Amino acid sequence: MGRRIDYLRVSVTDRCNLRCVYCMPEAGVPLVERGEILSLEEMGLLIEAAAATGVTRVRFTGGEPLLRRGLTSLIRTTAGLPGITDVALTTNGILLGDMAGELKAAGLSRVNVSLDSLRPERFAAMTRGGDLEQVRRGIAAALAAGLEPVKINAVIVRGLNDDEVEDLARLTVDPGLHVRFIELMPISDAARFLPDRLVTAAEIRERLAGWGRWETADGPVGGGPARYMRLPGAAGTVGFISALSDHFCGSCNRLRLTANGCLRACLYHGAEWDTRGLLRAGYPRERLLAGLGAVIQEAAAAKPAGHQLEGGWTDQRSMSQLGG
Repeated sequence: MGRRIDYLRVSVTDRCNLRCVYCMPEAGVPLVERGEILSLEEMGLLIEAAAATGVTRVRFTGGEPLLRRGLTSLIRTTAGLPGITDVALTTNGILLGDMAGELKAAGLSRVNVSLDSLRPERFAAMTRGGDLEQVRRGIAAALAAGLEPVKINAVIVRGLNDDEVEDLARLTVDPGLHVRFIELMPISDAARFLPDRLVTAAEIRERLAGWGRWETADGPVGGGPARYMRLPGAAGTVGFISALSDHFCGSCNRLRLTANGCLRACLYHGAEWDTRGLLRAGYPRERLLAGLGAVIQEAAAAKPAGHQLEGGWTDQRSMSQLGG
């Protein structure tokens, strides 16, 4: 289909220290047994095989990836692989303030921070217990450590935080962050919010139209699907990720690895390829890497033309379990 698949997202854990209302139930979700989660060494081998097949960008996700002990060692290994040009991390920011420096020293290029509200009480309600000040401190630490560009991921939900679109967009001016507005997706617990809670990217752009003359902008470093604009004079950009209203499947460049070793060619398509069995089969290193490479190529070749979200979400797992 003419797509270049060069981006791998690796979920290092299904555990999270928040319970965001659009992501998972308040009680959380059943966790995978620890023995079923890939070790960091196993993840490193799969990333090495992916790099050999043409992957150049790797992003670590979760759950909350900063909960995974030893993550910096995996970042260091990944950053040193031939062909890997970009190593990024998506985090809720709660632990980032204490770890930004060591993450940068290990070879992390940049971070995306999930931030859906700038109001402390609302933030605590939407995340079911999160401390906004901790996230702000994490963002400041990331900027100080040089983990740039720092991107902010904001999921906009009608009736919850859609009145903060303008406030979030102002972060592109001061302190010059790159804010991406993400449409609510009907995954797991979020399905109950649709369709009346969906705020489309077009509606968000319309709300911001009165700010003056927007300029089409090249996106900051990264391999994601956002379409970007910039306020005149702003150091940062505003991006729009429209998975539902204007999907970007035709240019999708990614594969995903769940924490328990399932390789997915599409977040919204149920086909998976098991890598854990291969990783634990006891094969010699070279044979193992060749086998992993073959699985990766098979998954990439089977990547569907587009998602089927319009038909509803059928997977029982949450975004935290799939490594979204």
